[in-house]
Amino acid sequence: MKRHLILATAAFALVACSESPAPETVRPETQDPAPEVVEETINQAVMAEPVEIQIDAPAGTYKVDPNHASLHFSVKHLGVSNYVMRFTDFDVTVELNPDDLQASSVSMTIDPASIRTDFPGDYKGTHPDSPFDTWDQNLAKGGDFLNADEYPAITFTSTSVEPTDEGALHVTGDLELRGETQPVTLEVSVVGSAQAHPLLGVGLIGFSATGAFERSDFGLTHLLEPALVSDTVTLHFEGEFLQEQQGADSEQEDAAPEQDSES
Repeated sequence: MKRHLILATAAFALVACSESPAPETVRPETQDPAPEVVEETINQAVMAEPVEIQIDAPAGTYKVDPNHASLHFSVKHLGVSNYVMRFTDFDVTVELNPDDLQASSVSMTIDPASIRTDFPGDYKGTHPDSPFDTWDQNLAKGGDFLNADEYPAITFTSTSVEPTDEGALHVTGDLELRGETQPVTLEVSVVGSAQAHPLLGVGLIGFSATGAFERSDFGLTHLLEPALVSDTVTLHFEGEFLQEQQGADSEQEDAAPEQDSES
């Protein structure tokens, strides 16, 4: 009898030791949110606020400073790299209204014969039947490419300017290339601006712009089949703009006779 009692007591102790204590219940509403959740919530709140575009330059007509501007474009070559080219002769005019950016406009004219690639190879050696002496000449004047003799200008004329909540501008306009006109939208950012150029004393503003279009929309289908060169062309512009002062000069000329008459 005593032996059975000892065995029963030992069995009970083993069972009691094998049972894990019940986990402490934590009510969901008392748990602190994870740090990444808090950070994401803060970022969403910040991003939800529109970014105001700050422009210190006065309203007026602005012309690109060719000494501080560049216009590049690229296509994908053989599907493995971006082949970058540039234009060296272009003119850009901006009608700036900093108080109502939607009332602003931009127009650009590009000389297609000014295309440059810095091609170092022996073009005539690899293209003995070509009527051109260089790869740049072929791109500029070849019928498969820009055909500059027949179409001596590439133009872009804006049709709308829309500020975005991210502090950029969506500038949509008509791109005319090789006699074809298609809408293209550029994403433009104001790099900086000043009420007066530190040396010239006129309004100063700088823009950066990117955009893309399909060259086949303009009849440029050479090397698309097989796809040696991509259909998509990517644009990138950087430039400073100086305020024109013709209006101020004419006002001064108009004011001069009045001063003379009073004297």
